Amino acid sequence: MQASFKRPVVLRWADLDPNGHVRHSVYYDFGAAIRVDFLNAAGITLKFMETHHFGPILFREEAIFRRELRHGDPLWINLLVSKARRDGSRFSFRHEITRDDGILCAVINVDGAWIDTQHRKLTTPPAIAAKMLEDGPKADDFQWMD
Repeated sequence: MQASFKRPVVLRWADLDPNGHVRHSVYYDFGAAIRVDFLNAAGITLKFMETHHFGPILFREEAIFRRELRHGDPLWINLLVSKARRDGSRFSFRHEITRDDGILCAVINVDGAWIDTQHRKLTTPPAIAAKMLEDGPKADDFQWMD
């Protein structure tokens, strides 16, 4: 099992609202970016998904804002697998955005699945996706869904 999957977050001027805070939708962009990094690191690249006619979809995406993020704050985002089906067909990820001092600033929770891009129906992905979820870093409250 992978111990952690963590990336630095770089705030851009365009990420800020008139109060100097990070706009709410930017948090979701940070989550999407690290999920794509996680897929790519597991070998599930855009080309692989195109070749095998599948891709990820989200059913739910929720952000919990705990502390403000300000321009110039050194920030990190991680990815934790919080739930998964053993066949890889369903998954939940949790992302934690923290400052360099370890203060938790936001939590993003997502629930998703895979879609067959030709038939436009939910599908069980190639085995590499199940392996990615099995080997990925787990949340403390991780659970298998059956």
